[in-house]
Amino acid sequence: MQSNHIKNLSGLLLATFFISTSGVLGKYIAMPSEVIIWFRSVFAMVFLYVFCRLKKVDLKIKSNKHIVPFIISGIFMAIHWVTYFYALKRSNVAIGMLSLYTFPVMIAFLEPLFLKIKFNPMYIVLGCMVLLGVYILAPEFNLESANVQGILFGLFSALCYSIRILILKQYVAQYDGGMLMFYQTLIITICLLPVLFIMDVSGFESQYPYVLLLALLTTAIGHSLMVHSLQFFSVSTASIISSVQPIFGIVLAFIFLNEIPTWNTFVGGSLILATVIIESIRSKKN
Repeated sequence: MQSNHIKNLSGLLLATFFISTSGVLGKYIAMPSEVIIWFRSVFAMVFLYVFCRLKKVDLKIKSNKHIVPFIISGIFMAIHWVTYFYALKRSNVAIGMLSLYTFPVMIAFLEPLFLKIKFNPMYIVLGCMVLLGVYILAPEFNLESANVQGILFGLFSALCYSIRILILKQYVAQYDGGMLMFYQTLIITICLLPVLFIMDVSGFESQYPYVLLLALLTTAIGHSLMVHSLQFFSVSTASIISSVQPIFGIVLAFIFLNEIPTWNTFVGGSLILATVIIESIRSKKN
């Protein structure tokens, strides 16, 4: 039992690390956010389709009642990705990722409404720790600041991400994680298809290696592992543990983009890491 928990926890943390590469790649790729997300989705869709076929994963949707929730969750995922990339481009990787990581608090309050489970007051404490960490990391509040605009986009992205997770949580026991992400990327590809005709796509020729990396590492592998982990953890537990993602993102941004973290980054990051450790221990006992 203990070895299974360590294995499942390691898979969740690995998924978190892969997803955290979206911060550096989203900031670095020189194309409009909507265009990046379309190419990210279409390449990830191809990768996931090949993976599912090789692994003989059933791609059939088991009930017509599942189609509408799949479509709605895919739309929320599209909005989440686009607004998150807006947050990255308006501000920096640290602010974009950390504002997104208010989503565990949102999930803690929304989960009982979506999944009809008893609300756990401990999630308020852990969520407040994450919020305090984000508050320490955030810049001085100024509505005219590009950083504040990045935070607002990040908060809206967090809300969309929370709703998408809570919708998918109801189906993860019935479907493979790769299969669910295949349909998510298919829906996003269809929804964002018009951007190819109204936005500048000329930068793709020079940027495609980074878009491919974003599609394969971050999306196809990272998000499939994340969806798979929901079989073993509650949504609140998975989201709070994955709050280590901004720390990974900040380190990667320092290495590849030379974004130097401040003292506040270390203090706020420590609070977030402490929350991850506490929830990891708690989830093991459950």
